Order: sequence, then C-alpha cells, then structure tokens
Amino acid sequence: MDHLEFKLDKWTFKVPKELLYNENDCWAKIDDKTATVGITDFLQNLMSDIVFVELPKIGSRVEQFDEAGSLESIKATLDIISPVSGVIQDVNSELANTPDLANTDPYGKGWFLRVQLSNFESDRENLINAETYLEVMKKKAEKEQQKLKKAQSS
Repeated sequence: MDHLEFKLDKWTFKVPKELLYNENDCWAKIDDKTATVGITDFLQNLMSDIVFVELPKIGSRVEQFDEAGSLESIKATLDIISPVSGVIQDVNSELANTPDLANTDPYGKGWFLRVQLSNFESDRENLINAETYLEVMKKKAEKEQQKLKKAQSS
C-alpha cells in the first residue's frame, strides 16, 4: 500500500494514498458501489489501546457524517463518523473479540464496516485525498503535542 508519512517525535503516522478521508479521521476505500470504512493511523494512536468497538447493524442506513458505531479505549470513547452514505452491508465481527486490530492494522484487518453506497457523487465532494488529509492530520498532531507538553509542564 503506497502511503505518505508524517513523523512527530516518536510517532510515525501513515496515510495510504488510494483512500479518501473525512476530517473526523475516518477513511473510505471505494470499490465500485461499496466502501470499506475504518479509522486512520492517527486516530488509533490518539485513542491508544482500543478495548471495545460497537458497530451498527447490517442493513441499517447511515448518512455521511452520521455516527456509524463507536470505539472505546483506556483514554476515551469516540464515535466513528461515516465518510459515506448508504446501507451497512457488512461489519468486521473480528473487532468484537480483537478490538486492538484497529490499533495494529487500521488500514487492513482493523476495518470497521462496508457500506453499499447510495449517493457517492455527492459524498465525494466532502471527502479529501491523502495529501490534504496529511495536512489536516499534521495540524491535529501538533495541537495534541502542545497539549501534552503543557500538561507535562504544569
């Protein structure tokens, strides 16, 4: 998988070039009329150890930017924000028993759901490519680093 990288201190964040992203740190891999959806390397790093994943029911409908499940780590609980609209075709049931797949392989075995696309022409306008997401992610990562340094110094 060809990707861009961003290094910050001890972290290296990967951004695969062939995926589309939303600014909520979720990705979509488009295959004809289906999208596989997951969370980015940046988000899984930010969340730390993911201990629980809740996914939507197969057959349920999701709109772009709606909640499409949630994940819980030792740090926080966070909603998964769908980058696309459509009907949930499949969910990654392996995440129920092995939620840390989202940490160890966020762009592969750690995928969350598959959506049968209903309005991709319109959804596409709100998605960004790898280069643009990399810039968004850099700003978020630097902001998180500043928060961490501020917390450590107080």
